[in-house]
Parts: sequence; C-alpha cells; structure tokens
Amino acid sequence: MSPFRRPSGGPPPALRLLSRPGCHLCDEMRAVVFPLVTRLGGTLETVDVDSDPALAARWGNEIPVLLDAQGRVLAKVRDSAAQIARRLGA
Repeated sequence: MSPFRRPSGGPPPALRLLSRPGCHLCDEMRAVVFPLVTRLGGTLETVDVDSDPALAARWGNEIPVLLDAQGRVLAKVRDSAAQIARRLGA
C-alpha cells in the first residue's frame, strides 16, 4: 500500500491545501479535492502560503501542494484527479 493512501475504514482525511490568491492551478486542485474530502467526511483547510514565511520559503514556488495532517505531501500541481482520489482511498 502507498504511504499516501488512507487505509480502509481509517479516520476521515484532514488536509491542508497550500495556495495563494489568484493561483488558478490552486483553484483547480481545490475543485478536485474538496468533493473527494467531503465524500470521505474529512476537512480541507486552504492556507495562503504567503501568510507564513516558513511556508513561503519551503513551498512558495511549488503550489498548489496538498498535505495530510502529518505534513506529508499527497499531491502537487500536476497530479491528476484519479491519482489524488486513489491516495485518499476514494
């Protein structure tokens, strides 16, 4: 099993989407991820990467980035909806 895949019957995902205002790729990822997370009973927090200097330094050039509750990367800009759904166990 992939380290990114949510185990069957596991807790609902609590995810963070690192984004910034005006980022159309971020908007596209949110449009894909939000329905998946909602269907699984989880939460999706959208975080402005520029609101925190440490986040901006680490992720500012790589957004959108989808992180799990432990801060592990689940998806980046070019991951497909099918790849994201598999990783979430949807």
